[in-house]
Parts: sequence; structure tokens; C-alpha cells
Amino acid sequence: MEEVTVILILIFTTFQMLWLRRRQIEESERNLRELKRRRERLRKRLEFTMESADASLFDELLRRRNQTLRQVIASFRRRRPPVTWIRSRSSEWWDNTVSGFTDGQWIKHFRVSSGTFQYVCHKLQSVMERRDTKFRLCVPLRKRVAIGLWKLATNSKYRNVARLFGVGITTAWRCVSEFCTAVTEVFLPRLMQIPDPEKLAEISDYFERRWSVPNCVGVVHVSHIPIVAPQEYQCDYLNQQDWHSVILQAVVDGRGLFWHVCVGIPGSVHDAKVLKQSDLWQLGNNAFFQPNETRNIGGQEVGYYLIGDAAYPLQKWLMKPYFDTGTLTGAQRTYNSIICTARSVIDNAFDRLQGRWQCLVKRSDCNVNLVKSMVLTCCILHNLCESRGEVFREEWRWPAAPQQPTVPVYQERVTEGTEVREALLHYFASLQQLTINNCT
Repeated sequence: MEEVTVILILIFTTFQMLWLRRRQIEESERNLRELKRRRERLRKRLEFTMESADASLFDELLRRRNQTLRQVIASFRRRRPPVTWIRSRSSEWWDNTVSGFTDGQWIKHFRVSSGTFQYVCHKLQSVMERRDTKFRLCVPLRKRVAIGLWKLATNSKYRNVARLFGVGITTAWRCVSEFCTAVTEVFLPRLMQIPDPEKLAEISDYFERRWSVPNCVGVVHVSHIPIVAPQEYQCDYLNQQDWHSVILQAVVDGRGLFWHVCVGIPGSVHDAKVLKQSDLWQLGNNAFFQPNETRNIGGQEVGYYLIGDAAYPLQKWLMKPYFDTGTLTGAQRTYNSIICTARSVIDNAFDRLQGRWQCLVKRSDCNVNLVKSMVLTCCILHNLCESRGEVFREEWRWPAAPQQPTVPVYQERVTEGTEVREALLHYFASLQQLTINNCT
């Protein structure tokens, strides 16, 4: 009986536990369903909130965009006049003052007369003429030529040239560079050619008539042109007087016109080396100065020749004075005197060249390459002015600048040209004796 009771109690207890467990499971399920319902309600609430926020944000962005558009439209309505990309500059001096210049004022400021200026403009028109563009007007030809002449004549700073002519600094530099290139291209073949045989004979006759020097066709000499020290190889351009320069080697005829120039060799180079580096040396060694018919002077056949100073090597085509050690004979002193008198033509040519174009005596604010072009242009313009009879004012002459020391070439064993120089020595001595006899 007791066993049955125990079994019944166990069965009852088991059913009770199962029922309780079932109640717990059902309770858990109800809680889970409630959590899901809450989560769903929260999700819907969040979605509604987000939709409301998006709408508000969209409205705010739309408001800001409309405000920006209104500001842009308002700025267009009250916009200031547009700023052009070309700075307004005054060219009143060129447009009004220069147009009223007399011929004397043209010569004073530009070193050429108005007629020569017009001639240069006409000849350079095909090379320097420019056309207007849609963006701006070009600098007229006359103004560009005037800028080039002004820079060469006055050596003014580019800033001052630009302000005077109403252009930019870069434009002024470009005008000078293009002017020099154009003058070289157009006038060099016309005004500075290597003489042909007929021209050599004409030059020789002039030297003999004026200085009693037979068969001379030119005088060669150098001049140092001051420059700003270049960034590279500065020591090469430092001459014997301790300033930077490039060398101008020139040959002139009896009238002081250049017929050969070599420019650009650094200032530290000796005159004789400059000569050997130039094509003039090649001309001399290739029988350029040997005419078809030589002239017999004192029993010696003498061709054409140049005159140089003691720095040059003696050649059949290059005569130089005897180096004075205090033991010269009377005939040698006479020879030196006549040779030095004839050499004065190139000194005078350099004086007139540098007096007319001041860029050759003052250090220029240009690079070395442009300086070379400017020097060549000045030599060409010198020939143009001299051949057209342009006025040269004596106040343009600069005080005699200290010359570079003349270092004679040592050539004790060299006999090249000795016979020709001895023949000229006797020729000049006989001329002097003849003059003395005529006077007595």
C-alpha cells in the first residue's frame, strides 16, 4: 500500500513539475512575443522619425541652395566692370612728345635723324611687322624700332625704357632683341661685307692717298665691352683691368667703316689669341690678302695687309710697329710714326661708335648673348650713320678710357712678314727724305 502511495506521489510531482515547466515556457514565449512587438513598434517609430528628419534636412538644403542662388544672381546684377589682362600704361611721351621732335631732337635722343629712322623702319618692315590679335593690339613697328634705338643710344634700364614708351618690361626686352636680330638680318649683308678685289683696291688707294701707306686695306684693333658678370665662367670674362667684358675685334677701312667684326670672346683672352680664334685669321692664311698683281716695294713683292698694334703677331698680311726698347733707329721711328698715324682711323671709329651708342661704354642689364647681338647691331648702325652722313656731336665723345695693357707677342724666331715690314721701312724712309729734299 505504501509503495502505491509513493508511486502516486511521484507521478503527481512529475505532472506538477511538467505543468510548471510548461507555464514557464509559455510565459517565456509571451515575453518574447511582447519584446518582438515592442521592437517592431520601436522600429516603426524610428522609421517615422528618420523620414521626418530627412524631410527636414532636405528642406534645409533646399533653403540654403535657394539662398545661394539668390546671392549669385544679386552679385551678377551688381558686378563690377571686368578687369582686363593687359595693364593700362601711358605712352604719352611717344605718342605726343616724340611726334613733335625736330631733326636735331631726333639726333640728340635716338642718335639718328628722322629721315634715317624712317629708312630703317621701311627696311625692317618685312621682318618686324606684327599683326593685332583678338586679345590686344600689337606694338607698332615705329615704336619697336624706337625702343631698340633708345636702348642702344642711352643704355637705360629696361624698367625706364618700358615706362617711357608705355610697354611692359618684358615687351621692351623683346623689342630690343628682335630689333637687333632684324638689323643684323637686313643690313649686315648690305653694310658690312668682306671686300671683293675691287673694293680692296679702292680701300688701298684711299690709305695711300691719305696716309702714304701703300697696299693697306684696313686697321685691326679690339675694344672691351663691359658686361654684368655672368653666372658661369666669370673668371674668363675678367680682363686685365679687373672688370668683366667681352671683346669686340674690328677691322675698319680708311673712312672708319667696319668691314669685319668678331664679338663675344671673353675679356681675359689676349688680342693675338682673339685674332687666331676669329675667321679673319683664316682669311689671312687663305691668301685673301694676296691680290692677282702684287706691288713691288723696294724690291719686295707686297700684297695687301692690315695694320695692328704690338699685341698682334707679324704676318705678311699684318703689319705692326717695332717694339720700342729705346734703341730704335731713325728709320724705325719714322715707320712707327706713319703706322701709328694710319692706325688712328680705328681709334676715331671706336670713339664715334661708342659715343653714339652708350650701351658699349656702360655696363648693360642684359645677358651676354644679347650684349653680343647689341654690339654687332651698333657696328652695323655705325656704318649706316657714317655712310648717310649722320651728324656726330662732339659732346657724345667719352673721355679717353684706360686702354687694356698691350702685351707684345714674343716671336724672336719668327720671320713671317719681316721682309714686307723692312720693305715698308725703306719706303717710308725714302718718302721722308724726299719730303725733306722738297722742303729745302
